Amino acid sequence: MTAASSPDWVRASLLSGLVIPAHPLALTGERKLDERRQKALTRYYHAAGAGGLAIAVHTTQFAIREPKHDLLKPVLRLASETCAACDTASGRRTVLVAGICGPTKQATEEARLARDTGYQAGLLSLAALRNAGDAELIVHARAVAEEIDLFGFYLQPAVGGRVLSLNFWRRFLEIPNVLAIKIAAFNRYQTLDVVRAVAESGRAADVALYTGNDDNIVIDLLTGYSVPAHQGKQHVQIAGGLLGQWACGTQRATALLETCKQARSAGMIPSGLLTLGAELTDFNAALFDAAHQFFGCIPGVHEVLRRQGLLANDLCLDSQERMSPGQEEEIDRVCRAYPHLQDDAFVAANLQTWLR
Repeated sequence: MTAASSPDWVRASLLSGLVIPAHPLALTGERKLDERRQKALTRYYHAAGAGGLAIAVHTTQFAIREPKHDLLKPVLRLASETCAACDTASGRRTVLVAGICGPTKQATEEARLARDTGYQAGLLSLAALRNAGDAELIVHARAVAEEIDLFGFYLQPAVGGRVLSLNFWRRFLEIPNVLAIKIAAFNRYQTLDVVRAVAESGRAADVALYTGNDDNIVIDLLTGYSVPAHQGKQHVQIAGGLLGQWACGTQRATALLETCKQARSAGMIPSGLLTLGAELTDFNAALFDAAHQFFGCIPGVHEVLRRQGLLANDLCLDSQERMSPGQEEEIDRVCRAYPHLQDDAFVAANLQTWLR
C-alpha cells in the first residue's frame, strides 16, 4: 500500500521545473537555532522566486536529528509556517520537500512528522542502509511511501551517499507515489542510470527529474535524452534543480532556469549559456570545497550568506565542520570573478524586510 497525500498541483509544479534551494541552518554564536535569520532565509528564497524549498537535507545539516540538538521538528515547523505566510501574501503555492533519513523506523517517523507539518514530499536518503541490497532498499522505500510521497535521492558517496544500481531505480519507479528524483551523484554514468530507468519505466511524463549535480548544473538543465525503451524511444529532460548551490544566488538561479527552459523550447543552445555553466561550476568548486573532497561545503555556503548579511556567521552544529585551508580565498576569487552569479544587490535592498 502507498499513500497519495499530495494534491495534483504538486506533481504538476515539479514537472514544470522549479528552483528548489537546499535550505541552510542559521545559528547563533552559541550554535543555537537563530529563528530570526532562519525565517529571513526562507523569505529570501521565496522572494527570489524559488518554487520549492528543501528542509532537513544535507545543507540543513543531518546533525539537527541528534538528541543533543533536537532541531528537526522546530526547523521543519519554522520553514513551513514562514513559507505558508509568504504564499498567503503572494498568492503562490510552494512545494515543500523534507529530508528523510535513517533506518526504516526513523525514516517513517520523520516522514510522518514532515507530512503532519505541511510537507508534500520526502527526499529519501538511503545513506543509513549502506550495506542493504536492492530488495531491502525497496522495502524501506515502500514503507516511507506509506507516509509521504517520495522524492528519490541519488546522493554522491563523497558526502555520505551510496552507489545505487540501475535495477534499484527500475524497482523504485514502480512505487506509484514517487513524484520526482534528485540526481546528485556527481557522476555522468550514474546520472544516466537514473535517466534510463525513468525512460524504461514509461514514467518520463509522470516523474520529474531534478539535478543535484552542483558541478554540472547548466548542462543537466539543457541536455535532452533520447532513450531506447520497449515502448519506443523516450524523451527525458531534467526539469529543474534541488541544489545546495542554489542556497545562495537564488534570484539569479530562477533567471538561469527560465533561460534554460527557453533554450530547450527553441531547440537552440546559445554558446554563452555553456560559458555560464563553466563559470557556475568554478563558483561551485570554491563554495563546495571540491579541492578537499567537499569537507567545507556547508560552511562555504554559509560564508556567502554571511557576507550578504543573511547569516550572522558560518558556524555549523559540529564545531569541527568549518571551511578548509584556502577555501575562504577561493570564495573571494569567485565572488570577484562572477558577480553576475550572486544576489548581492537584491539581498541588500530587502534584507531588513526579511529580518523583521
